[in-house]
Amino acid sequence: MAGRLRRFVGVVALALLAWGGAAAAQEFRALARLDAARSGIVEAGGAVEISLGISQPIPFRAFLLDAPPRLVVEFSELEFTGQPETVLGHSPHFTGLEWGHASPGWTRLTAELAGPMAVTEAWESTGTGPQIRVRLEPVALADFAARAGAPVATRWQLPEPTSVAAPRRRQTGEVPLLVALDPGHGGLDPGAEADGLAEAPLVLGFARELKEALARAGMRVVLTREEDVFVPLEERMSVARAAGADVLLSLHADALAEGEAAGATVYLLAAEASDTASARLAERHDRADLLAGVDLAGHDDEVAQVLMEMARAETQPRADGLAVALQAAILGAGLKMHKKPVQAAAFSVLKAPDIPSVLLELGFMSSAADRRRLADPAWRANMVSAIVAALQVWAVVDAAEARYLRQ
Repeated sequence: MAGRLRRFVGVVALALLAWGGAAAAQEFRALARLDAARSGIVEAGGAVEISLGISQPIPFRAFLLDAPPRLVVEFSELEFTGQPETVLGHSPHFTGLEWGHASPGWTRLTAELAGPMAVTEAWESTGTGPQIRVRLEPVALADFAARAGAPVATRWQLPEPTSVAAPRRRQTGEVPLLVALDPGHGGLDPGAEADGLAEAPLVLGFARELKEALARAGMRVVLTREEDVFVPLEERMSVARAAGADVLLSLHADALAEGEAAGATVYLLAAEASDTASARLAERHDRADLLAGVDLAGHDDEVAQVLMEMARAETQPRADGLAVALQAAILGAGLKMHKKPVQAAAFSVLKAPDIPSVLLELGFMSSAADRRRLADPAWRANMVSAIVAALQVWAVVDAAEARYLRQ
């Protein structure tokens, strides 16, 4: 992690130095090169598409000009070699192609149009083998005239600032702790089953009991599911984040097909799993919910992964502290725990980078002794009390640390 951050900062520093030197000279070296093997003009019915394979992503803009009618695509900055007709080919929609230097920092491709056309798509793929594509379709002359015109003359065509929610602020004890309880499984996913008991309804009932106890202790609570319904794993994180939860506690009662296991177990996201978790989350197209208050749309996977790992570097030690508090409270209440009471695994529901998250196996459905305990109201009441006590202790310590860090 530290090595990746050093490389990331180094890349940013070099980029800033390059920008400063280039701006002073008002000249740029080409940022990208055209890949002729991945470039060409493609006819698609009445439409035509210009496809440009490039060595790296770059800013570009496409617009139409009149007298004569032409398409202009400007790049900051793309190096061309050879003649455009030789590299790209010909099209009956174009009467001529030219490319070359446009202005300091910009190069340009100009295609003279055989008739009025409109740019219907202009986009850039930034993954492996980056590419710029511009698609045109025939339109009426009046429509072309309405669309033609040079863009505002700016060096960099930057989007308008995006309004985002305020960044998540760590709890400091000034308001009651908000706990997200996540009863595992549900609906079409009953979870573990044994001796007439199913995990999903059992942990839902326990979560309702725990919710009441937490509310009596002055905490606020949200459940990721209120009924016996199926909720996707990542949606459970979304429910917790939408509520502004300070902590997420996922409740389960699993089963093991082989071997013997009994007693409660606290699980954390494994360190070796967290990098993979960040990488897989970063690959999602919808990034609005990966970090509270930070819209990752438009950022590539590596940047998104680094930002999530930075967030997890702050939340994971807090989750570790909650695991210790749960272990102490459960054992202190005389309740049985697994011989390895705190473990780590790649549970999907623990992957929220900005919410301290732990998973509590209340017991194992594959253990007859655990099944008796899970069905015993007195045992459940003791476990509920232990969890409430653990969260109270953790909240005080966590808030004190947050106040210290803000000073």
